[in-house]
Amino acid sequence: MNPTDDPKSPPRGEQTGSADGGREAAQMSVGNAAIWAMVSQYLSFAIMFATSVIVSRYFLGPDEVGLFSIALAAALLLAVLQDFGLTRYIAGLEKVTQEELDRCSSVAFIFSMIIAGLIALAAYPMARLYDLPALAPLLFIIAGSYFFIPFAVVPLALMGRAMRFDGHCAVAVGGALVHGGLAIFLAWKGYSAFSLAWATLGAAATKAVIAQILQPARPFPLRLSGIKPIMGFGGKTSALYVTGALGTRTPDMIVGKILGLFATGLFSRATSLAEQFRMLIAGAIGGVFYPAFARIRDRGDPLGPAYLRVCAGYSVLVLPGMAALGLLAHPIVMLLYGEEWIGTAPLLSLVTIQAGLMICLPMVTELPILTGHINKLIRYNIVETFLSIALLVAGSYFAGVTGAAASRVVFALVFFALYMRFISSVVGFSVRAWLAVMAKSMAVTLATVSPIILTFLFWVPPEEMGISHMAVCTFAGAVLWCAAIYAVRHPALYDLIDSAQPILNRTLPFRVNLQRLRRPLAGENN
Repeated sequence: MNPTDDPKSPPRGEQTGSADGGREAAQMSVGNAAIWAMVSQYLSFAIMFATSVIVSRYFLGPDEVGLFSIALAAALLLAVLQDFGLTRYIAGLEKVTQEELDRCSSVAFIFSMIIAGLIALAAYPMARLYDLPALAPLLFIIAGSYFFIPFAVVPLALMGRAMRFDGHCAVAVGGALVHGGLAIFLAWKGYSAFSLAWATLGAAATKAVIAQILQPARPFPLRLSGIKPIMGFGGKTSALYVTGALGTRTPDMIVGKILGLFATGLFSRATSLAEQFRMLIAGAIGGVFYPAFARIRDRGDPLGPAYLRVCAGYSVLVLPGMAALGLLAHPIVMLLYGEEWIGTAPLLSLVTIQAGLMICLPMVTELPILTGHINKLIRYNIVETFLSIALLVAGSYFAGVTGAAASRVVFALVFFALYMRFISSVVGFSVRAWLAVMAKSMAVTLATVSPIILTFLFWVPPEEMGISHMAVCTFAGAVLWCAAIYAVRHPALYDLIDSAQPILNRTLPFRVNLQRLRRPLAGENN
């Protein structure tokens, strides 16, 4: 699934003469970067997932989670400017000088302070709009977390540029540990939704400290001269972020306004669980792809073949996982959250369809930016945002929280209709080739979930399914996934073999040579 196999990176510690102090020279290969990204994602996921289960099952109800979800959604809507395109700006520079680094750090600090101020100013109006007095103090606490953001943005961008995802791992896992510990402790002490807000603040401070230790990049003294190129790039990307955020970060706010806190808690838990599961399966390596595609672009190689490989890898991993999660929604919700949250199950079955479909056309934002099509992308994004909000409002108003979840499935289909031709022209891939890849991924998906379907038909219904039944279905599905991906000669097979081999070499006490699987496929088109 790696889009490039030619990292050409100097050895760790070699000096490049740039302001990165030689750190940029310590670049990982794409494969190693992907491994560290997966370690980071899996550890962070395990911590955050365990936190959400403990807090929801033992301490907070849907109303309390719904209250925090509205506050966080409102804050994130304003926080789209926090990065101001700096991550992609730094990744696209030929060389990072100390002066450029100081300018980026200063811009990060200024915009983080603006965001904190905007969130604080919006606190009381939001509380009045929703008639929820507790929203105001929640937003004040969340606003405080943005004082720490500028101390992490630029260090993480520099580490990402150098593909030093071991540093990203330390920052993410450290933040997740502090967030989880604070959230559980404060919820236990009776802080209700405020436990999640204080945990957000603590995690932001922790990430800032770790990022500065690993890659110092402080904003002081402020350097504002020569920031015009940064502002120009950031202005365009921020316009894109704002329109995108209106579509992706307003659902909880819309559901909360139309349907109330309880429905918001159920909807938020369903969407967050689907997103967490998607990130667990394939989100880990997403951050690796942007710098990897930048290398392909800089070499002058076509992006289309690499993009189809990414589509193949994502779809064959995420589609089976999301299909299984959707089918097992009822027993999973009962197992994790209990009877109080069972209304989440039908919503989860619907939003997993959206998550699975949309991953089949990945990087619709990143690649147009990388190839210089940002103006056209903004226009597409505005249309996408309008349609997303309109569908969500209509679904919530006419069919309640189930309609809100169902609107996400309709939106996924609209997403394909809107972006397919645009992305195929930007990247340069054949839609027919993409459809061939998706057909094989769907075949693998059907094979993977067949044990679950057969269990429902001939063994136990979803309402009576226990952890032992799910374990059997999971094991059988994993075996059939491996068999199917090999049987259909899925395009991701070679990349998955190459990615799994170093992991097995490092974790198993004995040698397993997956490369043997290549031999029967010799001469076939992968």
